[in-house]
Amino acid sequence: MGVRLYNTETGSMIGTASDEDMQFLVDNLEEESSSDTDYFIDSDTVDMLEESGASASLVGILRAEVATSEGFEMRWETYR
Repeated sequence: MGVRLYNTETGSMIGTASDEDMQFLVDNLEEESSSDTDYFIDSDTVDMLEESGASASLVGILRAEVATSEGFEMRWETYR
């Protein structure tokens, strides 16, 4: 399985991530509830994730999206 990452505001898919990348996000970002399926991502968040050991591919996807805004809401969906 994998994970599709989306910009919530635009609805566009920004990339795909491995299950390990998704677990890394869950472990390193704060969720508002157990059913929360989105995160606010800005450049400081990407820097923190990179310093904490995020994969280069995940950092690249997030950094590319942050480059076009001050930050964005990201949601995800799992797929087979």
